[in-house]
Amino acid sequence: MKYVYNNKGTCSVRTEVELNPDHTIASVQVLGGCNGNLKGIASLLAGMKAEDAIARMEGTTCGSKPTSCPDQIAQALKGALAAL
Repeated sequence: MKYVYNNKGTCSVRTEVELNPDHTIASVQVLGGCNGNLKGIASLLAGMKAEDAIARMEGTTCGSKPTSCPDQIAQALKGALAAL
């Protein structure tokens, strides 16, 4: 199942996640932000349970911002789980 989330408070503007029925992450794509870092994060997340990824990334901040690209990925994953 593919889910699109509009990021808030980050350089990246949108996160697209694809979840399998067993809650494993099939893919993550982030539009904008630090390209190399986000490609690396997406590669590390592939095959991970969404719940585990959320637990690791939610609440991560970037500089003085109250959020970050990893935190926004966590929010996208939470939305995707709710939509399953």
